[in-house]
Amino acid sequence: MTNPTFWNKYFVWPILNLLIVYYTFFEYLHFPGPLGFAIIGLTITIRVALWPFMEAQMRSTKKMQKLKPYLDELNKKHKDDKVVLQKAQQDLYKKHGVNPLAGCLPTLVQMPILLALYSVFNMILVDTSATGNQALIDQINQVLYFPGLHLDSFDPTFLGVNLAIKPSQWQQYGVWLLAIPVITGLLQWLQTNMMMKQQNQKNAIKASPNDNKLAKKEESSPEDMTAAISKQMAFITPILFGFFAYQFPIGLALYWNVFSLFGIIQQHIINKRYG
Repeated sequence: MTNPTFWNKYFVWPILNLLIVYYTFFEYLHFPGPLGFAIIGLTITIRVALWPFMEAQMRSTKKMQKLKPYLDELNKKHKDDKVVLQKAQQDLYKKHGVNPLAGCLPTLVQMPILLALYSVFNMILVDTSATGNQALIDQINQVLYFPGLHLDSFDPTFLGVNLAIKPSQWQQYGVWLLAIPVITGLLQWLQTNMMMKQQNQKNAIKASPNDNKLAKKEESSPEDMTAAISKQMAFITPILFGFFAYQFPIGLALYWNVFSLFGIIQQHIINKRYG
C-alpha cells in the first residue's frame, strides 16, 4: 500500500486521501462512526463523477438499438461476405454518427476505480479489526497529501458496529448480520432488472414496417442467445454479490449497497429520460 507504484500513486492513494478527507470532516462534526459516513460520502462522490459516462453509455446504447433493424437487414443481405458486411456496417455507423465502442467507455473508466476502492477497503478493513491500530494509522499517514489530514486514531466502527467484521461471523456477533448479504443481493437484483427493463424497452423500438417479420425469422439469432445469457446473469449476479457480502467485511457491503442504491436512483432517471 505504501509502495510508490504507478497503481498506488495514481489510483489507490487519491481515493484513500478522499476517504480520509470525509473521515476527518465527519469526525470534526462529531458524527458517530465517521468511517461509515466517510464511505457513504465517497461512494456518492464517485457515483456523481461517473454520471456523465453512464449517460454517454445510455445514449450510445439507444442509438445502437435504433440501428438494430438496419443491421439485421445488412446481416441478411451480406451474410456470405464478411468483408462487405463490415464495410456496410461502418458506413451505417458513420451515416448516423454512431460509435459502437462508445458504450464501452464507462466500463473502462469504472474498472480501475472499483479495483482501487477494493484495495483501499481491503487495507483499512481487512488488515485491521481493532480500534486504534497504530500500524494501520502509520501506513495511512505515510500516503496522505496534507499534514492536516494525519490521523492520531482510527475508528473502524459505524453506529457502534465494527465495519471490519463479516456476516459469516454471525454466530459470534449476532444473527442480524445475515440481513446484510440479503440486502446486498436484493439491491443488485433490483438494479439489474431495471437495466434489463430499459434494454427491453429499447429493443421494442421499430425502425421499419418489416421489423416484425425480421424478428420472426431471427428467433435463434445471436442477439437472442445474448438476451438469454443476460437473463441468466440477472439471476446469478445477485446471488454472487450476496455471497461476497457474506464473506467480506460489512464495510465493503456498506460501500456496495450505497453504490447500488444510488445506481438504482440514477437508473430510474436514465430510464425515464431515454426509455
